[in-house]
Amino acid sequence: MNMKPHFHLVPRTGEFPYLCRQHTLPNFGTNWHYHPELEFHYIIRGEGVRFIGDNISNFDSGELLLIGENLPHMWRCNQEYFLGNPDVTAESIVVQFLSDFMGKDFMAKREAASIHLLFDRAKNGFVIRGKVKKQIVELMRNAIQADGLDQLLLIINMIRLLINSNDLTPISTKWTNDHVNLEETQRINRVYNYILTNYTEEISLKEIAAVAHLTVTSFCRYFKIMTKKTFKDFLIEVRINHAKRMLIEKKQSTTEAICFSCGFNNRSNFFKHFKEIVGCTPAEYQRQFIRPFFETI
Repeated sequence: MNMKPHFHLVPRTGEFPYLCRQHTLPNFGTNWHYHPELEFHYIIRGEGVRFIGDNISNFDSGELLLIGENLPHMWRCNQEYFLGNPDVTAESIVVQFLSDFMGKDFMAKREAASIHLLFDRAKNGFVIRGKVKKQIVELMRNAIQADGLDQLLLIINMIRLLINSNDLTPISTKWTNDHVNLEETQRINRVYNYILTNYTEEISLKEIAAVAHLTVTSFCRYFKIMTKKTFKDFLIEVRINHAKRMLIEKKQSTTEAICFSCGFNNRSNFFKHFKEIVGCTPAEYQRQFIRPFFETI
């Protein structure tokens, strides 16, 4: 996926090249964006589909990521987060910092070589798991309550923990972000959000081209240039990711019911695309998340 994202100005206060904050919002928004700051992002509460670089995956409460500088991202919450129910909210802790937040002189020293290596690897983004995840989440919780030197040291400790960690799973392939104009950014965001809102329905090329204010021929060429995928392939990928979530969360639902609720119009199509994208059948995927009886007693 190579959609043109929107530049986001991180609202840091004062002269500090880092920011620690906790958000409680109806949802995480719908803007596909990037910024020069690296970002630790911990989901306290929220579920949906996340878009990091060229990767489309589900996200859940408890997920911790490190997003590299200028790596485009968006967390699109499930539809219930957009219905205005005050009891349904999304919550996260975000720690953002520039790559030279410890000072340009320090980053030029030999001792900083391992930090440069980590930041370069982070350009693909990481999912952070295991023991190091628990340690970093605790530091993040402390950082939003701290300030000054204490906050700085907490961020440095987060980075130190990752340098030698084996609990990092890359998210995206190598990403190159070309700057684009505002009109193009607004157009792709309209298309993007329309697909994510209506993926359960039939979306014709004529319909989605009208959202972009293009002819069908121009839209097909435009979408392929922007995403490196056809519109049909992109829509199928979004539907399969929602199906994966339903297979885990709604274990009593039949695969046929899940197939139709995610926008597929027949089971054979659903099974074919699921196996192509996920690498196994829906039933095999679901069994990975069902603990054997003897493990629950």
